[in-house]
Amino acid sequence: MTAVVDAVDPADAVGPADAVGPADAVDPADVAFIRATTVLASPPGVPELRLYLGGDVTGVWERTEARAGLEQPPPFWAFAWAGGQALARYLLDHPATVAGRAVLDIACGGGVAAVAAALAGATPVMASDIDRLAVGATALNARANGVSVTPVLADVLDGDGAGAEVVLAGDVCYSREMTARVVGFLDRAMARGATVLLGDPGRAYLPIDRFVAVASYEIPVSRDLESVEIKRTTIWRPA
Repeated sequence: MTAVVDAVDPADAVGPADAVGPADAVDPADVAFIRATTVLASPPGVPELRLYLGGDVTGVWERTEARAGLEQPPPFWAFAWAGGQALARYLLDHPATVAGRAVLDIACGGGVAAVAAALAGATPVMASDIDRLAVGATALNARANGVSVTPVLADVLDGDGAGAEVVLAGDVCYSREMTARVVGFLDRAMARGATVLLGDPGRAYLPIDRFVAVASYEIPVSRDLESVEIKRTTIWRPA
């Protein structure tokens, strides 16, 4: 059964840290930082969702580095990237893809695809990332939408997502090394019988000859992030 987003009061979506995720994955200090750095807003490709999103990428990045006291990777968790939005749109439009099935969202960022999967009826839903702020944002975003998502602070890409019937990967082909690891993971997941879906807005490293297009969307994006205002984004499955 699809959850009703309007039933969740945004003021109630920012409860105590121990209410938004497992203690071993979600740090209360991270939750406080995310809440102070973002606002609840709806991404344009999936207006049904409410997510904690940053406005200015440079500002969020600078605050993240100032907090850490050293250089940090880009704050992927603070923005709804085109690949994740497209995956979320596809799942909300085709809930039978995940309804009643165990889902794993890899390199989840803010967890937009995981949250959409849960709204579409997936259970259980897990979302993994190596960034503590990403798993914190995912936990907050799940709570803001009234769904259950388990955030996992771990690098899972050497495995095959054992236990997940559906594996999601949104906008993960941004480097050669990352793409190689993700494609290997997806190959292993598919080999054991999982349904695999990848959302990609035309990143250079995606080996499209290894995939078959399932759907395409025109996703509005931030010019600051993408240098354009619309990214044509495709949902792929392995060939």
